[in-house]
Amino acid sequence: MGTSEGGTLSAGTLAGGEGCAHRRGTLARLHGIAARHGGSLREGLRDGIPIALGYLAVSFSLGIAARKVGLDAVQCFFASLLNNASAGEFAGFAVIGAGGSLLEMAVVMLVANARYLLMGCSMAQRFAPGTPLLHRVLVGFDLTDELFGIAIGRPGQVDPYYSYGAMSVALPGWAFGGALGVIAGSVLPERVVSALSVALFGMFLAIIVPPARKDCAVAAVVLGGFATGALVAWAPPLSGVSEGTRTIVLTVALSALAAALAPVGEEEGAGVAGAAATDVSVAAADACGPVTPTEADAAAPTAPRPRPEVRRAA
Repeated sequence: MGTSEGGTLSAGTLAGGEGCAHRRGTLARLHGIAARHGGSLREGLRDGIPIALGYLAVSFSLGIAARKVGLDAVQCFFASLLNNASAGEFAGFAVIGAGGSLLEMAVVMLVANARYLLMGCSMAQRFAPGTPLLHRVLVGFDLTDELFGIAIGRPGQVDPYYSYGAMSVALPGWAFGGALGVIAGSVLPERVVSALSVALFGMFLAIIVPPARKDCAVAAVVLGGFATGALVAWAPPLSGVSEGTRTIVLTVALSALAAALAPVGEEEGAGVAGAAATDVSVAAADACGPVTPTEADAAAPTAPRPRPEVRRAA
C-alpha cells in the first residue's frame, strides 16, 4: 500500500513539474515575442485606432443594409467579423436581398474583392523572406484597403505584428458598427433610417469623383458605367437576370475594356480604372433597380494612397 501511494505521489509530482516547465517555456516564448515585436504591436494598435473609428461609422450604414435584408444584430456582427471587406459584404447582402444562390453570391463577392489579390501580392513582397506561412495567412485575413495602406507605407520590411495590432482594434470596430447599425435601424424612425442609407451613395461618390477628375480614362469608365448600367436595367436580355449577375457582367466587361484601351503600369497596380468599373457598375445597377447595398463597394478602394511605396517595393 505504501509503495503504491509513493509511486502515485512520485508520478503526480513529476507531472506537476512537467506542467510547470511547460508554463515557464510558454512564458519565455511570450516574453521573447514581446521583446522582438512589442514595439511593432503597439504602433499597430496606435495606428489602428483612427481606422477603427472610421470603420465604426462606415459599417453603421452596413448594419442598416443588413437589417433591410432580414439579418439581426448578432448575424451582422459575425458576418462583419468574418468578412471585413465592405465591397464583399455589401455584395453578399445584396444577393441575400435579391434571393440569389450561394454560387452567385460567391462569384459576386469574388469579383468585388478581386483587388485584394493585388494587395496581397504587394504585401507579400514586404515581409521578410523567412516569414512563416501562418503569419502571411493571418495578415491576409484582414488585409483591408486601410490596413494595407498603413502597413505598406512603413519603411523597410513589414512586421506581421504591426498588422496584428492594427487588426485587433479595426476589426471589432467594423463588427460592432454593423451590429449597432442593425439595432439603430430597428428603433429609429423610417425616415431617419432612409436618410442614413444615403451615406452609401456618399461613400461611393467620394471614391469615384477624385480619380475621375484626375484621369480621363477613369472618367470615361465612370460615365460608361452609369450609361451601360441604365441600359442593361431595361434592355433585354440582361434586364431579365438578377442584379448580381448584371453587376458581374458589367464589371468584367468595363474592366477589360478599360485595361485594353488605357492600360495601367505596374507601379499603379491598385487598378484604379478597374476598381472604378466595379463601383460604377454596382451603383448604376442600384440606381436603376431596387436599392442594393453593394454601392458601398466604394468605401473600400482607398488603398491607392500608398502607391509611391508600392513602386519603391517593386
